[in-house]
Amino acid sequence: MRQAMAQAEVGDDVMGEDPTVNELQKLAAEMFGMEASLFVPSGTMSNLIAVMVHCRERSDEMIVGDLSHMHIYEQGGSAQLAGVHATTVTTRPDGTFDLKQLESKIRHGYPDPHYPRTRLICVENTHNIQGGRVLPLPFLQEVRALADRYGLSVHMDGARLMNAAVALGVPPSSILQHMHTVSVCLSKGLGSPVGTMLAGPRDFISRAVRCRKAVGGGMRQAGVLAAAGKLSLLEMVGRLEDDHHNAKTFALALLDCEPSLFDVDMSAVETNILRFRIKDPALSPQEVCALMGQVGEGEEAALGQGVRVLMFPHYENSIRAVWHLGISPEDTQLAIKKMQFVAGQHLNSRT
Repeated sequence: MRQAMAQAEVGDDVMGEDPTVNELQKLAAEMFGMEASLFVPSGTMSNLIAVMVHCRERSDEMIVGDLSHMHIYEQGGSAQLAGVHATTVTTRPDGTFDLKQLESKIRHGYPDPHYPRTRLICVENTHNIQGGRVLPLPFLQEVRALADRYGLSVHMDGARLMNAAVALGVPPSSILQHMHTVSVCLSKGLGSPVGTMLAGPRDFISRAVRCRKAVGGGMRQAGVLAAAGKLSLLEMVGRLEDDHHNAKTFALALLDCEPSLFDVDMSAVETNILRFRIKDPALSPQEVCALMGQVGEGEEAALGQGVRVLMFPHYENSIRAVWHLGISPEDTQLAIKKMQFVAGQHLNSRT
Protein backbone atom coordinates (compact mmCIF):
# COMPACT_ATOMS: atom_id res chain seq x y z
CA MET A 1 0.00 0.00 0.00
CA ARG A 2 2.78 2.46 0.85
CA GLN A 3 4.51 1.59 -2.40
CA ALA A 4 1.31 2.34 -4.31
CA MET A 5 1.02 5.65 -2.47
CA ALA A 6 4.61 6.60 -3.32
CA GLN A 7 4.11 5.78 -7.00
CA ALA A 8 0.64 7.32 -7.40
CA GLU A 9 0.00 9.60 -10.34
CA VAL A 10 -1.37 12.86 -8.96
CA GLY A 11 -2.99 16.11 -10.01
CA ASP A 12 -5.11 18.85 -8.42
CA ASP A 13 -8.19 17.15 -7.01
CA VAL A 14 -9.89 20.45 -6.13
CA MET A 15 -9.92 21.06 -9.87
CA GLY A 16 -10.98 17.45 -10.54
CA GLU A 17 -7.63 16.71 -12.16
CA ASP A 18 -6.13 14.00 -9.95
CA PRO A 19 -6.29 10.79 -12.03
CA THR A 20 -5.87 8.45 -9.07
CA VAL A 21 -8.68 10.12 -7.14
CA ASN A 22 -10.88 9.99 -10.23
CA GLU A 23 -10.16 6.28 -10.64
CA LEU A 24 -11.02 5.64 -7.00
CA GLN A 25 -14.28 7.58 -7.27
CA LYS A 26 -15.29 5.66 -10.39
CA LEU A 27 -14.40 2.34 -8.75
CA ALA A 28 -16.38 3.11 -5.60
CA ALA A 29 -19.46 4.29 -7.50
CA GLU A 30 -19.51 1.11 -9.57
CA MET A 31 -18.95 -1.12 -6.53
CA PHE A 32 -21.73 0.59 -4.57
CA GLY A 33 -24.19 0.71 -7.45
CA MET A 34 -24.33 4.52 -7.28
CA GLU A 35 -24.07 7.10 -10.06
CA ALA A 36 -21.07 8.90 -8.56
CA SER A 37 -18.85 9.13 -5.50
CA LEU A 38 -16.55 11.62 -3.78
CA PHE A 39 -13.29 11.09 -1.87
CA VAL A 40 -13.51 12.80 1.53
CA PRO A 41 -10.88 12.98 4.33
CA SER A 42 -13.02 11.38 7.07
CA GLY A 43 -16.28 9.62 7.84
CA THR A 44 -17.42 12.42 10.13
CA MET A 45 -16.93 14.96 7.34
CA SER A 46 -18.64 12.66 4.85
CA ASN A 47 -21.72 12.31 7.06
CA LEU A 48 -21.79 16.06 7.65
CA ILE A 49 -21.63 16.77 3.92
CA ALA A 50 -24.46 14.30 3.31
CA VAL A 51 -26.62 16.10 5.87
CA MET A 52 -25.76 19.48 4.33
CA VAL A 53 -26.79 18.34 0.86
CA HIS A 54 -29.95 16.50 1.88
CA CYS A 55 -31.06 19.24 4.31
CA ARG A 56 -30.38 22.51 2.54
CA GLU A 57 -32.45 24.82 4.77
CA ARG A 58 -31.47 25.67 8.33
CA SER A 59 -34.91 24.67 9.61
CA ASP A 60 -34.65 21.12 8.22
CA GLU A 61 -34.57 18.03 10.46
CA MET A 62 -33.09 14.56 10.23
CA ILE A 63 -34.12 11.40 12.10
CA VAL A 64 -31.29 9.33 13.60
CA GLY A 65 -30.94 6.45 16.05
CA ASP A 66 -30.32 7.59 19.61
CA LEU A 67 -27.19 5.40 19.75
CA SER A 68 -25.92 6.25 16.28
CA HIS A 69 -22.39 7.46 15.62
CA MET A 70 -23.79 10.55 13.90
CA HIS A 71 -25.77 11.46 17.02
CA ILE A 72 -23.20 10.66 19.71
CA TYR A 73 -19.67 10.78 18.33
CA GLU A 74 -19.69 13.56 15.73
CA GLN A 75 -19.99 16.54 18.11
CA GLY A 76 -23.44 17.47 16.90
CA GLY A 77 -21.90 18.75 13.68
CA SER A 78 -25.21 18.73 11.84
CA ALA A 79 -26.51 21.39 14.25
CA GLN A 80 -23.20 23.09 14.96
CA LEU A 81 -22.11 23.54 11.35
CA ALA A 82 -25.11 22.81 9.11
CA GLY A 83 -27.95 24.27 11.17
CA VAL A 84 -29.87 20.99 10.91
CA HIS A 85 -31.91 19.72 13.85
CA ALA A 86 -31.86 16.02 14.80
CA THR A 87 -34.63 14.00 16.39
CA THR A 88 -34.03 10.45 17.56
CA VAL A 89 -35.63 7.02 17.50
CA THR A 90 -34.73 4.27 19.95
CA THR A 91 -31.94 2.01 18.73
CA ARG A 92 -32.68 -1.67 19.25
CA PRO A 93 -29.95 -4.15 20.27
CA ASP A 94 -29.59 -5.27 16.64
CA GLY A 95 -29.07 -1.70 15.39
CA THR A 96 -32.55 -1.35 13.87
CA PHE A 97 -35.45 0.73 15.14
CA ASP A 98 -39.21 0.39 15.33
CA LEU A 99 -40.79 1.58 12.09
CA LYS A 100 -43.95 2.82 13.79
CA GLN A 101 -41.85 4.98 16.09
CA LEU A 102 -39.85 6.16 13.09
CA GLU A 103 -43.04 7.15 11.29
CA SER A 104 -44.27 8.98 14.38
CA LYS A 105 -41.17 11.18 14.29
CA ILE A 106 -41.88 12.52 10.81
CA ARG A 107 -43.12 16.12 10.99
CA HIS A 108 -46.33 16.93 9.15
CA GLY A 109 -46.76 20.59 10.11
CA TYR A 110 -44.69 22.27 7.38
CA PRO A 111 -44.97 25.18 6.58
CA ASP A 112 -46.30 25.87 10.10
CA PRO A 113 -43.58 28.14 11.54
CA HIS A 114 -43.47 26.26 14.84
CA TYR A 115 -41.82 23.10 13.52
CA PRO A 116 -38.77 21.97 11.60
CA ARG A 117 -39.25 20.10 8.34
CA THR A 118 -38.30 16.42 8.16
CA ARG A 119 -35.96 15.77 5.25
CA LEU A 120 -33.72 12.81 6.05
CA ILE A 121 -33.58 9.40 7.76
CA CYS A 122 -30.14 8.05 8.73
CA VAL A 123 -29.20 4.44 9.45
CA GLU A 124 -25.86 2.93 10.52
CA ASN A 125 -24.45 -0.32 9.12
CA THR A 126 -22.71 -2.05 10.76
CA HIS A 127 -23.80 -0.52 14.04
CA ASN A 128 -20.89 0.63 16.15
CA ILE A 129 -22.28 0.96 19.69
CA GLN A 130 -24.37 -2.20 19.34
CA GLY A 131 -21.27 -4.24 18.61
CA GLY A 132 -20.94 -4.38 14.83
CA ARG A 133 -24.49 -5.56 14.18
CA VAL A 134 -25.53 -6.00 10.55
CA LEU A 135 -28.80 -4.35 9.55
CA PRO A 136 -31.14 -6.89 7.92
CA LEU A 137 -31.99 -6.24 4.27
CA PRO A 138 -35.79 -6.39 4.89
CA PHE A 139 -35.41 -3.62 7.50
CA LEU A 140 -33.57 -1.41 5.03
CA GLN A 141 -36.22 -2.09 2.41
CA GLU A 142 -38.98 -1.10 4.84
CA VAL A 143 -37.15 2.09 5.85
CA ARG A 144 -36.81 3.06 2.20
CA ALA A 145 -40.48 2.34 1.51
CA LEU A 146 -41.46 4.54 4.46
CA ALA A 147 -39.16 7.31 3.28
CA ASP A 148 -40.56 7.14 -0.25
CA ARG A 149 -44.09 7.39 1.11
CA TYR A 150 -43.26 10.74 2.72
CA GLY A 151 -40.77 12.07 0.18
CA LEU A 152 -37.73 11.72 2.44
CA SER A 153 -34.15 10.71 1.69
CA VAL A 154 -32.26 7.86 3.38
CA HIS A 155 -28.53 8.12 4.15
CA MET A 156 -26.44 5.24 5.45
CA ASP A 157 -23.47 5.82 7.71
CA GLY A 158 -21.76 2.78 6.25
CA ALA A 159 -18.38 3.21 7.89
CA ARG A 160 -18.22 -0.59 8.03
CA LEU A 161 -20.51 -1.32 5.09
CA MET A 162 -18.01 -3.78 3.65
CA ASN A 163 -18.10 -5.77 6.90
CA ALA A 164 -21.88 -5.97 6.54
CA ALA A 165 -21.58 -7.11 2.92
CA VAL A 166 -19.06 -9.83 3.82
CA ALA A 167 -21.19 -11.01 6.75
CA LEU A 168 -24.31 -11.25 4.56
CA GLY A 169 -22.41 -12.73 1.62
CA VAL A 170 -23.76 -10.11 -0.79
CA PRO A 171 -22.18 -7.31 -2.84
CA PRO A 172 -22.44 -3.85 -1.23
CA SER A 173 -24.76 -2.74 -4.04
CA SER A 174 -27.37 -5.23 -2.78
CA ILE A 175 -27.43 -3.38 0.54
CA LEU A 176 -27.27 0.08 -0.97
CA GLN A 177 -30.14 -0.43 -3.44
CA HIS A 178 -32.36 0.68 -0.56
CA MET A 179 -30.35 3.87 0.16
CA HIS A 180 -30.16 7.24 -1.54
CA THR A 181 -26.62 7.94 -0.29
CA VAL A 182 -23.85 6.28 1.73
CA SER A 183 -20.55 7.02 3.49
CA VAL A 184 -18.02 4.16 3.43
CA CYS A 185 -14.72 4.31 5.33
CA LEU A 186 -11.56 3.09 3.61
CA SER A 187 -9.68 2.87 6.90
CA LYS A 188 -10.47 0.50 9.79
CA GLY A 189 -10.54 -3.09 8.51
CA LEU A 190 -9.83 -2.03 4.93
CA GLY A 191 -6.44 -0.70 5.99
CA SER A 192 -6.14 2.73 4.38
CA PRO A 193 -4.57 5.46 6.53
CA VAL A 194 -7.13 8.10 5.52
CA GLY A 195 -10.37 8.51 3.67
CA THR A 196 -14.06 7.87 3.18
CA MET A 197 -16.17 7.55 0.04
CA LEU A 198 -19.44 9.46 -0.15
CA ALA A 199 -21.66 8.04 -2.88
CA GLY A 200 -25.06 8.80 -4.35
CA PRO A 201 -26.82 10.33 -7.37
CA ARG A 202 -24.72 12.52 -9.67
CA ASP A 203 -26.51 15.76 -8.74
CA PHE A 204 -26.06 14.94 -5.04
CA ILE A 205 -22.30 14.47 -5.52
CA SER A 206 -22.08 17.74 -7.48
CA ARG A 207 -23.52 19.56 -4.49
CA ALA A 208 -21.32 17.51 -2.14
CA VAL A 209 -18.19 18.80 -3.94
CA ARG A 210 -19.17 22.35 -3.00
CA CYS A 211 -19.89 21.40 0.61
CA ARG A 212 -16.60 19.51 0.89
CA LYS A 213 -14.73 22.68 -0.11
CA ALA A 214 -16.71 24.77 2.39
CA VAL A 215 -15.83 22.52 5.35
CA GLY A 216 -12.15 22.31 4.42
CA GLY A 217 -12.10 18.89 2.78
CA GLY A 218 -10.76 19.91 -0.60
CA MET A 219 -7.29 18.40 -1.04
CA ARG A 220 -4.81 19.04 -3.83
CA GLN A 221 -2.53 16.12 -4.79
CA ALA A 222 -4.75 13.64 -2.97
CA GLY A 223 -3.82 10.75 -5.26
CA VAL A 224 -1.21 9.63 -2.73
CA LEU A 225 -4.13 8.83 -0.40
CA ALA A 226 -6.53 7.62 -3.08
CA ALA A 227 -3.97 5.01 -4.17
CA ALA A 228 -4.33 3.40 -0.76
CA GLY A 229 -8.11 3.58 -1.07
CA LYS A 230 -8.04 1.74 -4.39
CA LEU A 231 -6.09 -1.11 -2.80
CA SER A 232 -8.56 -1.18 0.09
CA LEU A 233 -11.53 -1.70 -2.22
CA LEU A 234 -9.79 -4.06 -4.64
CA GLU A 235 -7.75 -6.26 -2.29
CA MET A 236 -8.82 -5.83 1.34
CA VAL A 237 -12.53 -6.63 1.35
CA GLY A 238 -12.17 -10.41 1.28
CA ARG A 239 -9.87 -10.42 4.30
CA LEU A 240 -12.60 -8.87 6.51
CA GLU A 241 -13.88 -12.41 7.00
CA ASP A 242 -10.66 -13.10 8.94
CA ASP A 243 -11.50 -10.27 11.35
CA HIS A 244 -14.99 -11.68 11.87
CA HIS A 245 -13.58 -15.14 12.55
CA ASN A 246 -11.00 -13.80 15.01
CA ALA A 247 -13.67 -11.87 16.91
CA LYS A 248 -15.83 -14.99 17.23
CA THR A 249 -12.80 -17.03 18.34
CA PHE A 250 -12.07 -14.57 21.13
CA ALA A 251 -15.74 -14.38 22.14
CA LEU A 252 -16.00 -18.17 22.45
CA ALA A 253 -12.82 -18.21 24.53
CA LEU A 254 -14.38 -15.70 26.92
CA LEU A 255 -17.29 -18.07 27.49
CA ASP A 256 -14.88 -20.95 28.13
CA CYS A 257 -12.74 -18.93 30.51
CA GLU A 258 -12.32 -20.29 34.03
CA PRO A 259 -13.39 -18.76 36.31
CA SER A 260 -16.60 -17.78 34.51
CA LEU A 261 -16.09 -14.06 34.53
CA PHE A 262 -17.47 -12.81 31.22
CA ASP A 263 -20.95 -12.40 29.73
CA VAL A 264 -21.08 -12.68 25.93
CA ASP A 265 -24.11 -12.85 23.63
CA MET A 266 -22.75 -14.95 20.76
CA SER A 267 -25.78 -14.20 18.58
CA ALA A 268 -24.66 -10.55 18.57
CA VAL A 269 -21.10 -11.33 17.40
CA GLU A 270 -21.64 -10.84 13.68
CA THR A 271 -18.60 -8.94 12.43
CA ASN A 272 -15.34 -7.51 13.81
CA ILE A 273 -16.63 -5.73 16.92
CA LEU A 274 -17.17 -7.55 20.20
CA ARG A 275 -18.96 -6.12 23.22
CA PHE A 276 -18.89 -8.12 26.42
CA ARG A 277 -19.55 -7.56 30.10
CA ILE A 278 -17.95 -8.53 33.41
CA LYS A 279 -20.08 -10.70 35.70
CA ASP A 280 -18.21 -9.74 38.87
CA PRO A 281 -19.38 -6.29 40.09
CA ALA A 282 -16.09 -5.95 41.99
CA LEU A 283 -14.24 -5.68 38.68
CA SER A 284 -15.02 -2.73 36.41
CA PRO A 285 -14.50 -2.52 32.64
CA GLN A 286 -11.95 0.22 33.27
CA GLU A 287 -9.94 -2.08 35.55
CA VAL A 288 -10.07 -4.98 33.07
CA CYS A 289 -8.89 -2.75 30.22
CA ALA A 290 -6.07 -1.40 32.38
CA LEU A 291 -4.94 -4.92 33.34
CA MET A 292 -5.11 -6.10 29.73
CA GLY A 293 -3.11 -3.10 28.56
CA GLN A 294 -0.12 -3.59 30.84
CA VAL A 295 2.33 -6.40 31.50
CA GLY A 296 1.43 -7.77 34.92
CA GLU A 297 3.57 -9.31 37.61
CA GLY A 298 4.38 -12.94 36.79
CA GLU A 299 2.93 -12.64 33.30
CA GLU A 300 6.14 -13.24 31.37
CA ALA A 301 6.84 -16.38 33.38
CA ALA A 302 3.28 -17.65 32.91
CA LEU A 303 2.83 -16.81 29.22
CA GLY A 304 6.43 -16.86 28.02
CA GLN A 305 6.22 -13.17 27.10
CA GLY A 306 4.54 -9.94 28.07
CA VAL A 307 1.34 -9.14 26.16
CA ARG A 308 -0.49 -5.80 25.96
CA VAL A 309 -4.05 -5.94 24.62
CA LEU A 310 -5.78 -2.63 23.97
CA MET A 311 -9.53 -2.59 24.53
CA PHE A 312 -11.99 0.12 25.49
CA PRO A 313 -14.46 0.58 28.38
CA HIS A 314 -17.70 1.16 26.50
CA TYR A 315 -21.41 1.79 26.56
CA GLU A 316 -23.59 0.32 29.37
CA ASN A 317 -20.69 -0.94 31.47
CA SER A 318 -19.31 -3.13 28.68
CA ILE A 319 -15.92 -3.62 27.05
CA ARG A 320 -15.35 -3.07 23.34
CA ALA A 321 -12.78 -5.07 21.38
CA VAL A 322 -12.22 -4.57 17.64
CA TRP A 323 -10.37 -6.70 15.08
CA HIS A 324 -8.75 -5.13 12.04
CA LEU A 325 -5.96 -5.52 9.50
CA GLY A 326 -3.25 -5.36 12.17
CA ILE A 327 -4.59 -8.21 14.36
CA SER A 328 -3.70 -11.73 13.20
CA PRO A 329 -5.05 -15.10 14.38
CA GLU A 330 -1.81 -15.49 16.34
CA ASP A 331 -2.40 -12.12 18.00
CA THR A 332 -5.91 -13.27 18.88
CA GLN A 333 -4.57 -16.39 20.58
CA LEU A 334 -2.15 -14.25 22.58
CA ALA A 335 -5.06 -12.01 23.61
CA ILE A 336 -6.99 -15.09 24.77
CA LYS A 337 -4.04 -16.23 26.88
CA LYS A 338 -3.71 -12.77 28.35
CA MET A 339 -7.41 -12.66 29.25
CA GLN A 340 -7.17 -16.07 30.89
CA PHE A 341 -4.15 -14.86 32.86
CA VAL A 342 -6.00 -11.71 34.00
CA ALA A 343 -9.04 -13.77 35.02
CA GLY A 344 -6.86 -16.18 36.96
CA GLN A 345 -5.06 -13.35 38.74
CA HIS A 346 -8.40 -11.84 39.71
CA LEU A 347 -9.60 -15.16 41.13
CA ASN A 348 -6.39 -15.56 43.13
CA SER A 349 -6.80 -12.08 44.58
CA ARG A 350 -10.28 -12.98 45.83
CA THR A 351 -9.21 -16.19 47.61
